[in-house]
Amino acid sequence: MAGTDAANAPAEAARAARSDARRRQILLAAAPLMERNGSQAVSMQSVATEAGVSVGLIYRYFSGKQDLIQAVTEGVLDDMGRRISQALEPEVDPVRQIAGAFAAYCTVVRDHRQAVMLTYRESNTLDEAGRQVIKEMEMRTVAPLRSAVDTAVEHGLLRPIHTELYAYDLLTIAHSWALKHWYFAPRVTFEQFVRSQTALMLSTAIPPDHRSRYPDLLGDLAEAHAPGAGPAVSRS
Repeated sequence: MAGTDAANAPAEAARAARSDARRRQILLAAAPLMERNGSQAVSMQSVATEAGVSVGLIYRYFSGKQDLIQAVTEGVLDDMGRRISQALEPEVDPVRQIAGAFAAYCTVVRDHRQAVMLTYRESNTLDEAGRQVIKEMEMRTVAPLRSAVDTAVEHGLLRPIHTELYAYDLLTIAHSWALKHWYFAPRVTFEQFVRSQTALMLSTAIPPDHRSRYPDLLGDLAEAHAPGAGPAVSRS
């Protein structure tokens, strides 16, 4: 029996990989379609056509449009969780952990911009159980960032701020790359957006006597209001 299970393992792994690939294919087609037109105007047939699969295949993986929206949202949050865990390297200065986690948030939003927009537009169509799952996933996603903020405050590297609000502020700013993409994209590159927002958010929280430790994160704002520094001078 054990030998049979071992012999079947490669085939099972291949089937699971094909199943995951099909799900991703369907979700990648559904997210932009629903974001452009609204879920009410999108039929499962149109999702199937966009994905290049049959309607029957979609129903093998998803029970309906609400299930699709739920899966799209959970996919974004799963990716955020993975990338933030990778960004929060142990033994790294907590302020740098915050900057790395924020960059990871922004990168996920950039890579899943239409899915993020869909989440904002259609989350109210989910049932109460679905919304609760999303809330719990988002709280788990934010938790490592809040932990880094807590540590930075405890070590005096950040002012005594409301750490939970600060963590959610960072998440909201990351989302703004999707929500206000029409405004930001023609004016700044994604990299400029991340650098500028990182500098702005950290400069409001890092005490003046610690700013000199983070010139690479704060840029021109590293010297603003530092001990003995005069008024900030525009360099434009």
